[in-house]
Amino acid sequence: MTDRFDWSLQSIADHLDGTLIGEGSIRVTSVSTDSRSVGAGVLFVAIEGERLDGNRFAAQAVEDGAAAAIVHHGKSDAVPRIEVEDTGAALLRLAARRRDELTMPVVAITGSTGKTTTKDLVASAIPGSAASRRSYNNEIGVPLTVLDTPSDASVLVLEVGSRGPGHIRWLEDAIRPDVAVITNLGVVHMETFGSPQGLADAKYELVELLGPDGVAVLPTAHLDLHRHPKERTVTFGEEEDADIIVGRPRLDDAGRPSFEVTVADWNRDLHLAVAGLHQSLNAGAAIGVAVALEQDLDGFAIGLEGAIGSDWRMDIRSGDVTIVNDAYNANPQSVEAALRTLAQMDGRHIAVLGPMAELGPLCELEHRRIGALAADLDYEEVIVVGVDHGYALGAPELVRKVPGIASAADSLARIVRPGDIVLVKASRSAGLETLALDLIREHAK
Repeated sequence: MTDRFDWSLQSIADHLDGTLIGEGSIRVTSVSTDSRSVGAGVLFVAIEGERLDGNRFAAQAVEDGAAAAIVHHGKSDAVPRIEVEDTGAALLRLAARRRDELTMPVVAITGSTGKTTTKDLVASAIPGSAASRRSYNNEIGVPLTVLDTPSDASVLVLEVGSRGPGHIRWLEDAIRPDVAVITNLGVVHMETFGSPQGLADAKYELVELLGPDGVAVLPTAHLDLHRHPKERTVTFGEEEDADIIVGRPRLDDAGRPSFEVTVADWNRDLHLAVAGLHQSLNAGAAIGVAVALEQDLDGFAIGLEGAIGSDWRMDIRSGDVTIVNDAYNANPQSVEAALRTLAQMDGRHIAVLGPMAELGPLCELEHRRIGALAADLDYEEVIVVGVDHGYALGAPELVRKVPGIASAADSLARIVRPGDIVLVKASRSAGLETLALDLIREHAK
């Protein structure tokens, strides 16, 4: 899959209502917002953020080989360039233009947890698919993914995040999904959503983007058929009235789930390569996509079983000590799922946790609940790195608070012994993946 787009700089300027400085016949075949990743045919888009102003790097990007740059009016002297009022909006409009050219089905996936894994499962199970890289799920990542999609892809699988009301709706012109998936609804980003209902409303924005023939894939646990017609909805869950019924989930010694899936008269026992008991419902959502796209379920199931998840998500490495690197993200639902998964694996269980961010008024309650859960699951110790927020309130005798990664490593060195299982779980901003990788090098394969 190599064929993407081929646009003239003049046509891009016209599409954006921008001011072109330079030769309009220059051809553009890809887009980047990273000035370090430029070359022939690359259009550099200078994104303006709170911490970094891409306009400062536009001239260097062109000098390093970029075909041209899109910059804010008057903020760069790069040549050739297109000047616009809003570079972020320009990126979105370019993605909308590319979306007009794409003819394959587009699957868009959102939810509180499980977006990345479900995206990985769907993409792995459909040959020739294109998909978001890692967690390219925001106002920058989604447009870049659409722009990077080969014309001959069999399906485009987009991961779509939301940190507040209107975020998904803003991306409508770039997404325009044929299938919209909500993996689940939980307690995340309460500082911006305000309430669980606010979160549900924001996630259901993705369903509202569906056209008249679009299909929604929704969890029975969070089903709202008032928002989408039942005849164009595929449901998944453990409930007997789900269209995709997920039953009898269990784990092997490496934390990998097996479960039974029933779809009408099709029934199969599946065994996933990704770890975590909660992955069974993510697989149910993926099979919902297969049903919506009328895929052969036997072939799709084979692809699911061979799927490998993204880095730093329930990455289990075994040695004298088993290390579980889940350091990419942390919210109450994902931390609970990880704790429960480890609890079913043989050995002493130790967790290294960072704070769960953006929980608003539920912050202390949710941290306390996770601490109490670790105690109920008989964890040997929970090491909390940085701000505690209430873990210790739920398990005062279990929680050890340390200020940073180095002190967490020192604590582990004193307590870990052969046969233990260590979970490292935190939001990406905590940087605990460095601890997890050091532990893997020391103890595992």
